Amino acid sequence: MIRRHFHRGLDRQLVAACALSASMLSASMLSAQGPPIDSVKKAKQPLFTITDAAIAVGFVGLTYALYPADKSMAERLQQQNKVATKTIDRLATGFDYATLPGVLIASAGTYAWGRIAKQPTVADFGWHTTEAVLLGMTVSGIVKGLAGRSRPFVTADTNPRDWKFGAGITSDARSSFPSGHTTIAFAAASAATSEINRLWPKYSWAWGTALYASAGMVGLARMYHNQHWASDVVVGAGIGTLTGLKTVRYSHLHPDNFLDRMLLHTTATPAPGGGGALSWSASFR
Repeated sequence: MIRRHFHRGLDRQLVAACALSASMLSASMLSAQGPPIDSVKKAKQPLFTITDAAIAVGFVGLTYALYPADKSMAERLQQQNKVATKTIDRLATGFDYATLPGVLIASAGTYAWGRIAKQPTVADFGWHTTEAVLLGMTVSGIVKGLAGRSRPFVTADTNPRDWKFGAGITSDARSSFPSGHTTIAFAAASAATSEINRLWPKYSWAWGTALYASAGMVGLARMYHNQHWASDVVVGAGIGTLTGLKTVRYSHLHPDNFLDRMLLHTTATPAPGGGGALSWSASFR
């Protein structure tokens, strides 16, 4: 009877968490909606908005809600893992590799293709997605190192409260919090969705839903592989989402920023007498 009530309580937590997660992802997509940044005066556009604060608070709330259930969710997933088919195992592994190195290869490749083919829109899309991923990885890596939380497999799913400040710097087994793969996936999803909304606003909801859903599957795959607790995944999703949104917004509010000048607006022109010249251009609409 006690076990039944416990599972009912856990199920209620999961339902509430899923509902909150869905609302936060809707808010994330909504943050990328509205008129393109170039259509209004950039000076009046704030980098951080009330929607951003709501997203951040939502992710913190979801992390707090799932933290007590970390152990039970890990145990359930590992029970499922024991009876899972090879197809499920391959799918989970596929999501892992599609994220790292897959996302970096795809985003950097898109940037490179845009530059080679002289397609500035494609280069812009690829670079800002790559930039968001790299920034998300940096933030996630710093937090991992300082938090020092042990991964689920370290203590056989028995102690999600095993933290040791700074231990994640030298030990991968203590770099569980947050999930780096999830951070990367959500950073790419949010950045790409924001860029799609700028370029093709009619399709942003369809693409955003697909991208965020795929990012969510990455988080589940990391839990399935016993690499992360549920709260690790939620924090990674929060960091990635906000990183992607803010990277794209800042870049288009400040098109003259150093990185964009160097990587998007610099061109090399051969000189008639040999050698060459570098030129830079930007739009300030």
